[in-house]
Amino acid sequence: MAVEVRVPQMGESIVEAVIGAWRKREGEPVAVGDVLVELETEKVNVEITADHAGVLERILKREGE
Repeated sequence: MAVEVRVPQMGESIVEAVIGAWRKREGEPVAVGDVLVELETEKVNVEITADHAGVLERILKREGE
């Protein structure tokens, strides 16, 4: 079963984020708690972790987007 990774709410004043770096690549196994991607905003950088174990099937947005 596929699970979509979404950008979490980061506060009212933060409306957009840029992908700083993917820490996992397509086809790599992922464990719960693994860092998947780093997001950059004007105010804070955030690491997004996996809520489910599995394999990173597809990356839809690239670094810098």
